[in-house]
Amino acid sequence: MLDAVLELFPLDTMSENYTFVMATSDGSNPPIWTKYQETLKKHGWKSDLSQIERFAFYERTKKAYCVIETTETALSANIILKKGVITE
Repeated sequence: MLDAVLELFPLDTMSENYTFVMATSDGSNPPIWTKYQETLKKHGWKSDLSQIERFAFYERTKKAYCVIETTETALSANIILKKGVITE
């Protein structure tokens, strides 16, 4: 799904952080995050994922313009994308 979204959805180039994941309780980096980083790089974006504490992530999600729910089964697959300006 991330690959398809990034085809049409510009990220915020004016912000240092434009991708956010929910920090894991044990500090690990789940395998899905590596896939996210590879997909971001494929689309020309830096692949840094900013980690947000669990409840802060929930609060930020409540303010989101759009939420896409998928059938992804990987653990810790939540991601927030900060939209940029559409220039084309």
